[in-house]
Amino acid sequence: MTWEKLGLLLLEGTKDTLYMTSWAALFSYLIGLPLGVILTITKKGNIMPAPMFNSVIGVIVNFLRSIPFIILLAMLLPVTRIVMGRAIGTRSVIFPLIISAFPYVARMVENSLEEVDHGILEAAQSMGSSNLQIIFKVLLPEAVPSLVNGAAITITTILGYTAMASAAGGGGLGALAITKGYNQNKLDILYSTSIALVVLVQLITVSGTRLTTWFDHRKK
Repeated sequence: MTWEKLGLLLLEGTKDTLYMTSWAALFSYLIGLPLGVILTITKKGNIMPAPMFNSVIGVIVNFLRSIPFIILLAMLLPVTRIVMGRAIGTRSVIFPLIISAFPYVARMVENSLEEVDHGILEAAQSMGSSNLQIIFKVLLPEAVPSLVNGAAITITTILGYTAMASAAGGGGLGALAITKGYNQNKLDILYSTSIALVVLVQLITVSGTRLTTWFDHRKK
């Protein structure tokens, strides 16, 4: 295979991978971020304690997190067909990616918010701040560096999931590595796509680390 053709394949695979990853990450955070806030504030001793409700939500989140992505992908095929209009393809894979990732996001957000000093929350309460004010003006802003770091980890996790999405006909670098690299014994494609995935992960990780440091510096 010529370098030009290989380059075009990698470019197309990278575009598909970023397409799946970005949309899945966006919707995972639209669901997981508020869910993580709810898991935090409804804990016993927090600003809106509701232990029973917290336990129920926690069980659901843990259940979804415990299912390996490849199995969840197969289980969701009928639902994916209804929601996305078809069960296979690059666009269709986004739905199971979201279902698999949003519980992970919720726990990442919960862990980030748990790092916020409770003394700050108590001080805000003593000053008469409402629960919404504490959430949006104290809790979330104080947790920004940790949230950004968690987002970088989450995005790299979703990126890894896209490599398994070829089982449902998804595109991207993972599918390229398996269908054209491994199955057809084309080692140049297999190793090139692997390197491309490593580069993407490193770019996301470095960007996340720098943003985390920047936000943490601003807080100081």
